Amino acid sequence: MYQYKETYAMLNEALTVVHGADGMFKVHYWGVEPCLYDNQPHKHSFFEICYILDGEGEYAEEGIVYPLRRGTLFCSRPGIVHQIRTEKGLNIVFIAFEIDESVSEDAIRRAYHDLAAQDDFLLYEANDQPTVQLWLSLLIRDGHGSLPYAAIHSVAYALLVSFPSVFGTVTKSPVVRHKSTNVLMRRAKLFIRDNLSQSLQLKDVAHYLSVSERHLSRLFSEGIHESFTNFIRSERIRQASYLLLNSDLPIKEIAERTGFSSVHYFSRTFQMEKKQPPGQFRLREKRYDGE
Repeated sequence: MYQYKETYAMLNEALTVVHGADGMFKVHYWGVEPCLYDNQPHKHSFFEICYILDGEGEYAEEGIVYPLRRGTLFCSRPGIVHQIRTEKGLNIVFIAFEIDESVSEDAIRRAYHDLAAQDDFLLYEANDQPTVQLWLSLLIRDGHGSLPYAAIHSVAYALLVSFPSVFGTVTKSPVVRHKSTNVLMRRAKLFIRDNLSQSLQLKDVAHYLSVSERHLSRLFSEGIHESFTNFIRSERIRQASYLLLNSDLPIKEIAERTGFSSVHYFSRTFQMEKKQPPGQFRLREKRYDGE
């Protein structure tokens, strides 16, 4: 039996940036869940790779449903809407990350570019794969402890560089509560930023993170001194501002992409935040940039 809470805290404390001779990875979060239930359809701007320790369920991606069972390894690629469904819960480990292309070698960059584009992203009966054995070696076990602290970074790096090849493409720390809280906040922010076109109700984000609505609301108010609702509005305006200045999309489409229910509501909210309507903001800022 694995020590889930201890493993979760150790991995998210010690392995947020993983680097080696040929590459560097930013790890957004590690997940260790003894009983993960359904999540809503969503997408990420990064890779999320999962391994099923036990249980049964389904993985849906682009209208196709794949069965999940013990020993399944699968990859959710950037920008693709996906969902996990299960009636009895899944015993699962997962990792969300992106490669730092500015300091990584061409071979690793190409391997992950290929992985993002290919159709082979799910592998059954992966129990004996070296990649899985590397991953399991990072988990803390009852009666066996964990790898020496000095070794976990090199094992994590080996794990990350092995993911493309396993899908067919070429390449004990103390529990720190505030770090776990930081991980939850980081996951919440990433989820919100990657899914702005959805309604993003407090209950939906809390369900995705497997926390209560009250706890999630408190994380925002105490952690960043901003309400959940205000944060989402700010992110929508931030993304809308970016699209206004860096695309030729119509204002109506920008409103839809950033989750506003109507152009009128978008314009009114944008005016409140930026002190000028979207169209005027686009013209004025582009004119300043051209001077």
